[in-house]
Amino acid sequence: MSITVHQFPCLSDNYGFLVRDDATGLAACIDTPDAKVILAELDKLGWKLDLILNTHWHPDHAGGNADIAAATGATVVGPQEVERIGQAPDRVVAGGDVVMLGQTRFEVIESGGHTLGHVAYFDAADRAAFVGDTLFALGCGRLFEGTPQQMWASLQRLADLPDDTQVYCAHEYTASNARFALSVDDDTALKARAEAIFAARERGEWTVPTTIGLEKATNPFLRAPQLAGRLGLSAPADHEAFAAVRAAKDSFKG
Repeated sequence: MSITVHQFPCLSDNYGFLVRDDATGLAACIDTPDAKVILAELDKLGWKLDLILNTHWHPDHAGGNADIAAATGATVVGPQEVERIGQAPDRVVAGGDVVMLGQTRFEVIESGGHTLGHVAYFDAADRAAFVGDTLFALGCGRLFEGTPQQMWASLQRLADLPDDTQVYCAHEYTASNARFALSVDDDTALKARAEAIFAARERGEWTVPTTIGLEKATNPFLRAPQLAGRLGLSAPADHEAFAAVRAAKDSFKG
């Protein structure tokens, strides 16, 4: 890989990600859940922060922007909606844009649904996608602002990435996602994955990153059209099947 990804826990269940372009030594921070922790990690690594790449405006993703930018001089890059927490990004991006970190090229992918302007960042050369709260290991983000149709389209853009793409999602939600997945899907691959996840979490191990191929095979939100019958639907549109799975997760008590 031409990048180095440093992952670390933040807040109660967020992950922080620092990405270093190995050719130039420049680094980016993917979202800013906890400025103090992120600055400490930068100091420990000795990396020079060039960019802050925000996926969306929620405070556990952009709340540390001002403090980190002030401490490092980094340029804040993100969707226009980030201004909702106090200050617009230095550079506003949307789906189809490109952001360069040294020699590393990030494609900006429109991924609205959790919030309207949510974006993901994809490094095609290294098969690495930073997806914020759109796609989780065995899950997807709640639809706080968008529609099921918008979120389904966003998930399909991510599903179209190469199967071996490493997916860096922003939260450790996988065990609870697995419990829900087992309630709507009895696929053999899912059962095996869920057992491995429960064991890993018992050992205190992380379940992020995941891969696009693994999510396509086992994530109930990506498998929604195949699960429609189990949810009592007859020949729904794909986004309608997705909406049913999302509604079931929203009310799931397991």
